[in-house]
Amino acid sequence: MTYVAAGNQGRGCSCLTEENSDRSGNMARSLLSRAVDVVHLSRLTLLPGTRLYTQTQTEPLTVKQENNRIRRIILNNPKKRNALSLAMLESLRENILTDIDSENLRVIIISAKGPVFSSGHDLKELTSAQGREYHTQVFHTCAEVMTLIQDIPVPVIAMVNGIATAAGCQLVASCDIAVVTEKSTFATPGVNVGLFCSTPAVAIGRAVPRKVAMEMLFTGAPISAHDALLHGLVSKVVPEERLEEETLAIAQRVCQASRPVVALGKATFQRQMAQGRDAAYATASKVMVDNLALRDGQEGIRAFIEKRKPVWSHTAETAHD
Repeated sequence: MTYVAAGNQGRGCSCLTEENSDRSGNMARSLLSRAVDVVHLSRLTLLPGTRLYTQTQTEPLTVKQENNRIRRIILNNPKKRNALSLAMLESLRENILTDIDSENLRVIIISAKGPVFSSGHDLKELTSAQGREYHTQVFHTCAEVMTLIQDIPVPVIAMVNGIATAAGCQLVASCDIAVVTEKSTFATPGVNVGLFCSTPAVAIGRAVPRKVAMEMLFTGAPISAHDALLHGLVSKVVPEERLEEETLAIAQRVCQASRPVVALGKATFQRQMAQGRDAAYATASKVMVDNLALRDGQEGIRAFIEKRKPVWSHTAETAHD
């Protein structure tokens, strides 16, 4: 079963009614199952003839590693400042989607090789010579990758050690958690080259206060790691020598939890954040009840009462109706 969330963005209600109760009684299962379409739709875009994902035959644009239920995706084009070219975005998308339904996958970490996490889009792909259709494909693919990060069932952690600008900053903002070094900086400098960072603003504007976002967008000036932490763009700032340790510690904690419970929680968080207060409480309350019906939901409660460690099934099986 696929535990991927496809948020019902923008839909909401201001009160609980019997009709709404009937519709959302199985909200948890609906949130998990409807997201199958998100992943399948994304996979359908990987058609024959898709751009190759390599700089050369031996240097992949991204490197995927997996160990102990943690997948690591490394942006691997430091000579071009890990620019999010169309090929890089397609490679990143494939790395995210590969075996996304596997019960052995619990968390994804995105990092980068070199001093620049990502400089954003490759401006050489955005000239008139490429044309409107190609430009549309670039931004469509970028939006797809950013939304996939939030719609897949496992948490995604950005591990940043350097500069993240424009769509690179958007990538950080789109991740569920971001651990960064003290030397890392973040900016949306598109305005200075005549291309306002409108798509990065979608993710950044949902991560930091409005006036902070507007200053970043209007001036293009970078903010420090500590300012990024202050404003909510990142989760934690650590010394460079502890970046790996701190990021893996978070990932390992995630791995200790039940996969379907984490998936349900992530899906519900994304959905309720797009709703008004009353609708959000209605959504979350229904999901809490459905969470209790999960086999792992009951196992966790029994383990707490019995003063033992829970033994998770990591399946969406239910304990009761």
